[in-house]
Amino acid sequence: MRPWADWIAKLATWVAPTTLLTALLFFFGYAYTSSLYSYFGIDAGTIGFATQDLLLRSSPALYVPAGVALCGALVGALGYHLATRAVGGGTGGARTVRWICLAVTALTLPLLVLGFLAGFEVVDAGPMGTPLLLGGALLLAVLARLMYVRSTGAAYPLTGERAALGISVALVVLCSYWAVGGYAQQKGTADAEQLAHHLYRRPAVVLDTSERLHLGWAGVRETVLPDVEQGARFRYRYEGLRLLAHSGGRMFLVPRDWTWETGNGLILPFDSTVRVAFHPG
Repeated sequence: MRPWADWIAKLATWVAPTTLLTALLFFFGYAYTSSLYSYFGIDAGTIGFATQDLLLRSSPALYVPAGVALCGALVGALGYHLATRAVGGGTGGARTVRWICLAVTALTLPLLVLGFLAGFEVVDAGPMGTPLLLGGALLLAVLARLMYVRSTGAAYPLTGERAALGISVALVVLCSYWAVGGYAQQKGTADAEQLAHHLYRRPAVVLDTSERLHLGWAGVRETVLPDVEQGARFRYRYEGLRLLAHSGGRMFLVPRDWTWETGNGLILPFDSTVRVAFHPG
């Protein structure tokens, strides 16, 4: 096995454990969930989702990054195959590959500069701009160096380059982690805005309580229940609420006419102190 391939195999065995993958999914799930519910003024820690819930909620934040990464890997594999064939075709092909590698390396310099400027907020590149620019530049530099050395017939990495390669790969992984975390936060906020405009998709709640809640929210109707029998437990009914989340034996409700400017949220225990009926629409 080639030295560089052996090094990659060792790296793969290090990052493969389930515990590491679980930790990454937990982080992305928490970042997505936190952004989604913070839009409604609720901290994700207050809701108290279980670890399994956060792992499942990481999926919306991973489809696009995983797809982009796989497409990038496919393009890289095709490029490596074409470059290898060109090198095997003779001296002219190897020279062309080396020139392309030098051009790609030169392209990484402005990307690095833009990445650092975005990191210091000199230019506005969004929450994912800095990691994508820095990580993308380093990845292109590593791939260009790999193909350049391979075009000369030598094994990669060369003696003395392994430490630099290891640091570069670690930085690329860090930037990827950073970028996916930023995307998870953006995705959570975008989904929250979409949900806020389509709250009819959430289950409608009819809530009966023994004490008056004094909500006074737009779209929420309060009705005093008739004393059908002596000592009736529930005396007030509230309609026009939507179930936003349910966790830890508590319900998180919002009015159906909730808006970001004037909206409120209600936290109630899901126990015998209330009577709840759900219905669609």
